Amino acid sequence: MPEPYDVITMGRIGVDVYPLQSGVTLDRVETFGKFLGGSPSNVAVAAARLGRRTAVITRTGRDPFGDYLRRELGVLGVDARWVDAVERYPTPVTFCEIFPPDDFPLYFYRQPKAPDLEIRTGELDLDAVCAARVFWMTGTGLCAEPSRSATLAALRARGAARTASPGRATVFDLDWRPMFWDEEDHGSVAPARYREALAHATVAVGNVDECEIATGERDPHAAARALLAAGVELAVVKRGPAGVLAVHRDGTTAEVPPLPVDVVNGLGAGDAFGGALCHGLLAGWDTARTMRYANAAGAIVASRLACSSAMPFPHEVEKALDDGAVTTGPAPRATGATP
Repeated sequence: MPEPYDVITMGRIGVDVYPLQSGVTLDRVETFGKFLGGSPSNVAVAAARLGRRTAVITRTGRDPFGDYLRRELGVLGVDARWVDAVERYPTPVTFCEIFPPDDFPLYFYRQPKAPDLEIRTGELDLDAVCAARVFWMTGTGLCAEPSRSATLAALRARGAARTASPGRATVFDLDWRPMFWDEEDHGSVAPARYREALAHATVAVGNVDECEIATGERDPHAAARALLAAGVELAVVKRGPAGVLAVHRDGTTAEVPPLPVDVVNGLGAGDAFGGALCHGLLAGWDTARTMRYANAAGAIVASRLACSSAMPFPHEVEKALDDGAVTTGPAPRATGATP
């Protein structure tokens, strides 16, 4: 069997169309930039930038935007072998508005259905999924069929293989996007799907709103305890300006403040955090070190306009940690190898 991937992610992909003007509503924006987007795809890029061998399982439309995304994944160091085109649905496009430091409205165009929700169980390379050192999935993948069944099948396969291959992480990015779910599913169906997935994950990561959907708890410490009770070994609660709380089943607790940063666009920070979290898990770092590193990676991306192409290289993260703050600057444009 080929060498296992360090990280395989599964789920959303799309084209981010971001205004090149800050503080302007979309009706008045004149120039835009086009970028690869979608949280799991961005996480794969972030981990690749940190030197990890990554791949993403997703679907695009059979259109020029889909061609762009597959090409861009390669440019950014992510294996696109499991990125197939769906004839029936167009590649999603997402617009945003930029009002730093904390207002970044998103406008998703994923109708009548996003191709990434058309991932089917029979199409999965479960051997590769099980062999990956880290497997990353999201709550969005649970919002509709056939993606829901495929995501759960991948999780069950990972769980069954865990005894034979201990030490491999299965990360559930709680990723609550209510607009992707049928409104009647918000009350009980979505939390039930989250609980089903948590039973097969070893790591859960989300903000307070996402933790509330998964556990019913908004207090960060209570939410972390509830995530551990649901089956994971490491619960990571992102608290925005208050930093991050991480609690391990072994009793280790880390509360890490954010790095100071002048925010340009906060939308990619969580994905950079996710890629760096994978990097720390793969490196075998302790919880506190991993959280500090992930916080720094997120802060760097928050200081830049884009998401995927803004992901930092290791030397940038180390510099931010040494400096104790992030200096705003342009993101490098390169493949996943450290220059």
